[in-house]
Amino acid sequence: MSSVVQDSARQFGRAIIMPNLAPPVTDAQHALEYRERILAALPANSRFEPLMTLYLTDKTTCSEVEDAIKSRVIHAVKYYPSGATTNSDNGVTHIENIYPVLELMIEHDFPLLVHGEVTDPDVDIFDREAVFIDKILVPLMQRYQRLRLVFEHVSTRQGVEFVSAGPENIAATVTPQHMLLNRNDLFIGGLQPHHYCLPVLKSEIHRQAVVAAATSGNPKFFLGTDSAPHAISDKETSCCHAGIYSAHNAMALYAECFELAGCLDRLEGFASHFGADFYQLPRNHDTITLVRQEWTVPESLPFGETRVVPLRRGETCVWMLVVV
Repeated sequence: MSSVVQDSARQFGRAIIMPNLAPPVTDAQHALEYRERILAALPANSRFEPLMTLYLTDKTTCSEVEDAIKSRVIHAVKYYPSGATTNSDNGVTHIENIYPVLELMIEHDFPLLVHGEVTDPDVDIFDREAVFIDKILVPLMQRYQRLRLVFEHVSTRQGVEFVSAGPENIAATVTPQHMLLNRNDLFIGGLQPHHYCLPVLKSEIHRQAVVAAATSGNPKFFLGTDSAPHAISDKETSCCHAGIYSAHNAMALYAECFELAGCLDRLEGFASHFGADFYQLPRNHDTITLVRQEWTVPESLPFGETRVVPLRRGETCVWMLVVV
């Protein structure tokens, strides 16, 4: 963590911190301890604010969620379908198991963050998000119409359409990889483990839908990197860990995406306004500076005693973050 937290703090004022550690962050005390470790790893005078979350399980109690709400530093609860992604084995097995917790969250207007994929082995991995929408999300939002929900790292046209058509209490985050890459990038030049993430990269039609949503100026879609650092040894292996590390140069990559779409003027809202508004937080007033200058992304970066590979390693970026 100490190797990578400074990358986020250099360009972001705050970030939603995912709770899928090993063991997962399932109660307020664990979340507070995790927050203190993040703060201790920050550079001197950093004002970066970690916004903590709670990991939802079948056994999560209403009392545990009430403690999280009262903490004032825990800002949401994360729903991982069991087995859907990294360290999600303790996630929810059946959505009905968490109805009492969801009802409490609605009462307190507390957000639910969703990893939107089914884990049924009979469902094609490229269809898991679409099936999740039909089987889980649509019935859930019909039952709980006031639930404040973030569809994390939306990656399909169906996901974009679901969020766009929904009420104001439904939003989505968009990652740089789902804007820049499609599933061909997993295989061009051989198998590319550093492009493997969950939800998996989709076909070009879905990438275009995600880009259009992110750059539209619709406040339902806002920045969420889902940056996930894994050591090279955990990526270049027979059982590759899912996750792409983008925090090193995320804002430069988003700027590139928005410029290519001819919507650079909409980047500030996507990056700085819409997420804060949805979480009912004050907008930050600090600024960062991006300049249009070519630079080469390093092949790897320090990661404790090993190395981590950043998104677009060895390639040219056309935007650069200026640290002042």
